[in-house]
Amino acid sequence: MKAFKKISISSALCTILFSTLTIACSKDGNEAPIGQEMPAVDHSTAKTNFVKVNGTDFAYRTWGRESGIPLILLPGTGGSMDDWDPAVTNGLAKQYRVIIFDNKGVASSKGTTPNTVQTMADDAIDFIKAMNLGKVNIMGFSMGGFVAQRIVLTEPRLVNKIILADSGPKGAIGLSNLPNIIAGTAGLSPEASYLKFGFTDSKASIEAGKASFARVQLRTVDRDLPLSETTSTAQFAAVLAWAQPDADALKEIEKIKQPVLIVHGDRDLPIAIENAHNMKQHITNAVLLEFKDSGHAAFYQNHEAFLAKALEFLGQ
Repeated sequence: MKAFKKISISSALCTILFSTLTIACSKDGNEAPIGQEMPAVDHSTAKTNFVKVNGTDFAYRTWGRESGIPLILLPGTGGSMDDWDPAVTNGLAKQYRVIIFDNKGVASSKGTTPNTVQTMADDAIDFIKAMNLGKVNIMGFSMGGFVAQRIVLTEPRLVNKIILADSGPKGAIGLSNLPNIIAGTAGLSPEASYLKFGFTDSKASIEAGKASFARVQLRTVDRDLPLSETTSTAQFAAVLAWAQPDADALKEIEKIKQPVLIVHGDRDLPIAIENAHNMKQHITNAVLLEFKDSGHAAFYQNHEAFLAKALEFLGQ
C-alpha cells in the first residue's frame, strides 16, 4: 500500500483501470439540424439520460433492440460509460437493448460512491428497479463482475443470465497484488497503461489493445465526467476488501443457478485465470470461454469471438 500511495489514487485508477483519461466534452452539438435525418443511435451518439434512484440522479445511456430482455453492463474499477469498447457494446446492441450507467457517485451520477461491493450491488439493484426493466441480463467486467455476483445472490429473481468478464470470486487469486501492479505502471501514458494492464506483450495483443484504445476515444460529444478522487478511493477500498481471503466464497457462488458465461484471458494480470476455472467448477450452469495470449481485457482483444459466443449464450 505504501508504494501505491506515492501516486494519486484517482490518477492511477482512472488512467490504468480502463478509464482512458479523455477530457469531458461539451454537451452542445448533440442534436442534428432541423430537416436532417438523425443517424442510427450507437455507443458514440446515445444520449445521456438521468433517472431518480431513491432521490439521487443516476446517469445512463441506452440503445439497441427494444424487444427482449435488456442487458445491463457493469464496468470495472475506474470505469465510466465512456470506458466501454464500442466494438463490444455496439455488437451486443445488434440483438439486445444495451444499458450502460454510472453507479452511485461515479462520473456523471450524483451521490457518494460506497466502499463495499455489496452496497454497489444494492445501488445497481435500485437502478434496475427504478428503470422498470423487470428481469434483466447482466454483464460485469472485473469489479463489475464482483457487483454482478452480489446482485444475483441478493435479488436472484431479477436476473436472467450473467456474463462475467475477467472477474473472480471473493478472495480472487492475484487481486491482493493490485497496489503493486498499479505502482508498476506509474509514469506511463494513458495508452501505455491501458496496454500494460489489459493486454499481453505479444505483437498481436498490443495491436489489438491499440485498436481498442482508439475505439474508446470515438465518442467526442457529451463524454462522461472524470471520476473524483473520492470515488476512486472508495472503489479501490471495495476491491481490496473483495480481495481478502474468504473460505466460503466458492461455496457461496454455488447458490447461483442462472446460466453464467465466464470470459477470461489466460494471462490476466490482476485476476488470474485460476479464478475462472474455480468459478466454473462451483457454478452449476457455467460455461468458460478462455482466450489465449490475452490479458485483463480479453473480451476487447477478441471482441469478434466474444460477441459470437455471448450472443449465442444470451439467445439460448
